[in-house]
This record gives sequence, C-alpha cells and structure tokens, in this order.
Amino acid sequence: MAGIKQLANQTAWYGLSNIIGRFINYLLTPLLTSIYAPAEYGDISLLFAIAAFLNIVFTYGMETSYFRFTQLEKESNVFNNAFTSLLGTTVLFSILLILPSEQIANYLELHGHKEFILYVIGIVALDTLSVLPFSKLRQEGRPRKFAFIKITNILVNVLLVIFFLQICKPAFEEGKNNLFAHLYSPQIGIGYVFVAQLIASALTFILLWKEWKSYQFSWDAKLFKEIFIYSTPLIIVGFGGMINETIDRFMIIQRFSGSVEAAKTANGIYSANNKLAILIVIFIQTFRMGAEPFFFKTSTKEDAQKTYARIMHLFIIACCCCFLGVVLFLDVWKYFMGVRKNPAYMEGLYIVPMLMISKIFLGIYYNLSIWYKLTNKNTMGALITMIGAGATILINYLLIPSMGYVACAIANLVCYGLMMLISLWQGNKYYPIPYKWSKSMSYLAFAYCIYILHHWIRSSGTSVAMLHSIGLGLAGLFIFAVLQFEKEEMKKIPYLNKLYGK
Repeated sequence: MAGIKQLANQTAWYGLSNIIGRFINYLLTPLLTSIYAPAEYGDISLLFAIAAFLNIVFTYGMETSYFRFTQLEKESNVFNNAFTSLLGTTVLFSILLILPSEQIANYLELHGHKEFILYVIGIVALDTLSVLPFSKLRQEGRPRKFAFIKITNILVNVLLVIFFLQICKPAFEEGKNNLFAHLYSPQIGIGYVFVAQLIASALTFILLWKEWKSYQFSWDAKLFKEIFIYSTPLIIVGFGGMINETIDRFMIIQRFSGSVEAAKTANGIYSANNKLAILIVIFIQTFRMGAEPFFFKTSTKEDAQKTYARIMHLFIIACCCCFLGVVLFLDVWKYFMGVRKNPAYMEGLYIVPMLMISKIFLGIYYNLSIWYKLTNKNTMGALITMIGAGATILINYLLIPSMGYVACAIANLVCYGLMMLISLWQGNKYYPIPYKWSKSMSYLAFAYCIYILHHWIRSSGTSVAMLHSIGLGLAGLFIFAVLQFEKEEMKKIPYLNKLYGK
C-alpha cells in the first residue's frame, strides 16, 4: 500500500508538470492554426513527428535499461557507461543526418529549407543528452525538480514562439525599423517554431547540469554488453512504437489521392484532431514517468503481481474518465484547434473518439509490457510492436487513397488493440498477473455507451448549453458508479478515502 501511495504522490507531480506543460504548449495550437493554413501546419506536424521518431533512434532504449540495471549494478557505473554510449552515438547519428539534410528536405517537399532539418537534428541531440539526467531524477524519486525543468522547457518554448510570431513578425510586416523587426525573416517562416524549441532544449540541458556534472568517461565492456543485449530489442520496440505514432503523417503525404497541397491539408486536419486526445496522452505519459521505475523496484516483492493488477484496474478507470472528459465536450475542445479562423479543422472531429479508444489500448499495452521487461524477454516486446507497426503500415497503405485520414484513425485502433491482445496472451504464459479484466472492460464499455448516447442526443439538434449540461450529468453518473462499485478500492487511495468518511 505504501508503494502505491508513493507512486500516486510521484505521479501527481509528474502529472502536474505534464498537465501544466501540455496546457501551456497546447495554447500554441490555436495560435499556429490561426497563423498558418492547414498545409503549413501539416509541415510543422510532420517535422515534429520526425523529431519524435529520431528521439527513439537516438536513445535506443537506454532509459529503460538504466532503470533495469540500477537494480543490479552501482548506479554511478551504469550512468557513466550509458551516458558515454549516448554521447558517442548522438554525435555519430547527427553527422549522418546533417550531411544529406538538403536531400531529406526535398524528399519531404520542403524544398530550399534544409535548415528545418538541421533545427530538428539539434533538438533531438539535446533532448537525447537530457534523457539520462531526467532518468536519474525519476530513479532518485525527485519529481519536483523534474516537474520544474519540464515546465520551464515548455514555458520558454511557448514564450519564444509568441515572441517571434506575435511580436517580431508583425513588426517586420508593418515595416518598423526596430530590433523586433530585424529578428524576423520571412524566409525562415515556420522555422521559428523549431528555433524556439531548440533554445528551450538547450536551456533544459543546462538546468540538468547537477545530474550530468558528475559524469566521468567510463567504458565497462562487460556491463555495456549486458546493457546492449537488454536494450537492443527495445530499439525495435521504440522504432515500432514511433512508426505506429508517426508513420501516418508520412503516408498521408505519399498515399493521399490528390495534390500535394491537398495531402498537406489533410495531414494538418488529422494532426490537429489527433491532439484532442491530449488528456489520454498526458495521463499515459504521466503514469509512465512514475510507473516504470516503480515497477522495477516492486518486482522483488512477494505481492508484486497483485500490485500490478490493482494499478492496471485503476489506470483503466482513470482513462475512462479522461475519455469522457473529451468526447462529451467536443464542442468546447474544438476551439483549441482555431476553428474560428480555419473551420476546415473541424471536419475531422468525428475521428476523435476512435483515436482516444486507441490511446487507451496503448496505455493498457504499456502496463502489460512489464512482463517482458522483468523476464528479460524484450525480443517478444519487439516482435509485438513490429506486428502492430506492420498492421499500421498495411492499413494506411490500403485505405488512405480511398478514406483519407480516417484510415489513420482505423489503423491506430487496430494496431494498439492487436498489440494489447497479443501482449496479454504472452504475458499470461511467462508472467501471469491476476488482472480484473471483466470489471475493467465493463467500465470501458460503459464509458463508450455513455458517449454513444451523448452523440445521439447531439445529432438530434439539442442546444449546445443543454448538451453540456447533459454531458456533465453523464460524466457524473460514471464517476458515481465507480465510487459505488469500487468503494473498498477507493478507500485505500489517499485523498479519495475522505469521500467515504470513516
């Protein structure tokens, strides 16, 4: 119980940084969509998708390996060897991408803008070197500093974007002869979004100096071999995971039936609506921040499996609440896409519930994945992820020409559902955990039925004000049902137990 309470407290801090940071960062969406047309916003989304993909390649599972091996070896030895490896490969990978940067830009239909590729490489390199210092904070249970640095990163990024696009850009366009006008160049254009992130990433690395200042060059061949054997399949896991998350943006550009401009517009609409699944994504990322080191530390305890089962059940309930918080209030969330100035973004709203269910499946898969990390069967995790990636590529390839970005949402749902089921099947063989599947899935089904009912009411022409009132009532109904059926479980959770009195 104490362990779950500690996980809850740490997750709250990680959640605070994620929620505040994401909310601040999310304010960029209406700003960018009001300044840039869907095609240009599609370019921004595409480049950030590339950055996310490269982050996986650059870090190659070293974060998880660090958590695993600090349970087996002296922490400083693990950190020094892992950081030496990341430092060397980051320099190598960066050079290999810088050399053909112009060709990469041309392939992505970003002709004459190889600097965009250079900005992305710089961001990825700095973020990679910050991975292990951040992992050290999580391993040592210091979520407050973690939260402070994460929030600072996003706050600096957002303020710089606002500075460049809302202060410098207008000053230049109005022909003013001042410093602000001279800091803006129309040739850079959307590149300022990446310049801002590059500066923020550099500041983040500096703020982590206490975590990496103790680094000493070290190369323990035996330890590195063990780490490499453990982490190599995680490269494939990360690679496959990033394919599942980002390949649809590339495939829309390549497989969309129509002009390049139409494809970029579809990509922008899909990307903007995909961001409405942010509550689920925030919660999953927040949970992983605290859960990954916690799962490894708990693995040596006798009741570890029961603890994992309890955490999964509570996780699914929380995901259901996030799901309802978005789909019952889409008429509010849509304004975060800048639909007033660019109403084209609103046409993709109907794929949001499907995307959110797919993210819940992904979150369940992340929970299930503990079995192969603890049993050193990461190769099985790699195989499952690549099966999911194969399904993603196949569905997108076949359906995008006829269905457009709807195919991407379908691919997400099938991919993560398939990965979840295969991981459950294999986990029961190698590391059985007594999950409460019937009860957990009942809550998920109940939440989806609530959405269907609300959608039917919306289609009947109910006023927006009444629709919001009904949405609040239905969300309250779900929470009331959970509090009643999970009374004994909720009494064990800090703060929630006060709802039941003594």
